[in-house]
Amino acid sequence: MNKFKVLLVGSLVAIGAMALLAGNITEKEKQRVELAKAPSEAGIAGKEKNEEWAKYYPRQYDSWKKTKESDAIVDMLDKKPYLAIAWAGYSFAKDYNAPRGHYYALQDNINSLRTGSPTDAKTGPMPTACWTCKSPDVPRLIEEDGELEFFTGKWAKYGSQIVNPIGCANCHDDKTAQLQVRVPHLDRALKSAGLKTFEESTHQEKRSLVCAQCHVEYYFKKTDWKDAKGEAKTAMVVTLPWANGLTVEGMEKYYDDNNFSDWTHSISKTPMLKAQHPGFEFFKTGIHGQKGVSCADCHMPYTQEGSVKYSDHQVQSPLKTMDKSCMNCHRESEQKLKDIIHQKMVRKDFLMDIAFDNIAKAHIETGRAMEAGASDDELKEIRTFIRHAQWRGDMAIASHGNFFHAPEETLRVLASANEQAQQARLKLVSVLAKHGVMDYMAPDFSDKVKAQGIAKVNLKAEIDAKLKFKETLEKEWKKEAAAKGRLAPNSVALDPAVDTKSSYFDKTKK
Repeated sequence: MNKFKVLLVGSLVAIGAMALLAGNITEKEKQRVELAKAPSEAGIAGKEKNEEWAKYYPRQYDSWKKTKESDAIVDMLDKKPYLAIAWAGYSFAKDYNAPRGHYYALQDNINSLRTGSPTDAKTGPMPTACWTCKSPDVPRLIEEDGELEFFTGKWAKYGSQIVNPIGCANCHDDKTAQLQVRVPHLDRALKSAGLKTFEESTHQEKRSLVCAQCHVEYYFKKTDWKDAKGEAKTAMVVTLPWANGLTVEGMEKYYDDNNFSDWTHSISKTPMLKAQHPGFEFFKTGIHGQKGVSCADCHMPYTQEGSVKYSDHQVQSPLKTMDKSCMNCHRESEQKLKDIIHQKMVRKDFLMDIAFDNIAKAHIETGRAMEAGASDDELKEIRTFIRHAQWRGDMAIASHGNFFHAPEETLRVLASANEQAQQARLKLVSVLAKHGVMDYMAPDFSDKVKAQGIAKVNLKAEIDAKLKFKETLEKEWKKEAAAKGRLAPNSVALDPAVDTKSSYFDKTKK
């Protein structure tokens, strides 16, 4: 009898536990289905407005909005003044700040001295392509106007149209919430490299490819075309140079074979290349990329809230979420991992400083050789060394996380950059001596003011022009965007904190 009672009680407890577990599983499944459910067959009205997605995906939206916390403006020219010499004659010599969160992407593009200070829709200096990676309004305009029309004209052409920062519609279908790519250039590049297209890729691969819409090296390919009326136009189409593969040397060969240059250096007169942000290319060579880890695994880790599990859209350094990003796989302590990562960064900075010091001096010494009478023929090989040195060095640092994503490749490329720069400087010794210049010493460029002085950057004029633009044309853009319903009532673009105009330009002045 006693044994029967014990068995009965045990059975009831087990049944109760199973009922609770079943109820919990049912509740989780219910919430999972709810989260995955499409808002409607028609999709989200005004899908370019991130705020509209909040009605259906509040957790993801709230976490995305936390990218506002990454608000520090880090002046890289102040930290690494030799970069102003390396980019002399190009807009990056004016300002180059480390990227902030997605929340600020659009406004930082508008504020940057690199985009200039247009006075109307037809003034420059930058083409419309400079908007490409900043807003979900871009794929909307490509779909409405056609890709070639979108890439035709100046940056200011779409000032009142592109008003929502990087967000939901850049990576998700508004009907199904599934991952998607809405810019044509990525699939074209994947095909040119002999890789699977986005649709052919696995879901895990797509969790990196949506990032590769922007975090890649690219250039603006000059493309002549005619519109429906037969009018001849020229588009500057975003193009990824992957035809020879995703390696630094493969892309270098692509540009050399096509005789392409972004600008001619104002000091050395070298035809130069400017690397953009090749995060995806370097990531693919690193251990995480080779092991099948996706960008989202580390930068957008899964988060548990009650019975709901979702991807955290506060895209940021994994070091801020190590318990979710790193410790799922690694068994070392968080501090040990941080120490290892710091060691990688110190090594990168060490080699970066050496390489770019040599690159900057090679530019200046080439300029001195020209003053002494050296011909283009005498300097042709030297300029090729400089072009390749800076390209390789820039590729290693242009994506700020390369030292972690692919530390071995980053150091290899920086070492190659340094070697190419030294080759240029060794040959310059002979050229300078031939023209009577002995023991030449490059001027001091140890701080930003000195470096920008050598690069002939008139910072005050640039800032004054930008401030005038912000008080005139930019205000007209926002007024028109609001009047035409392109902004949600609580849009990020209307947040006074998003501009940080005063602190941005105070920082730039320094």
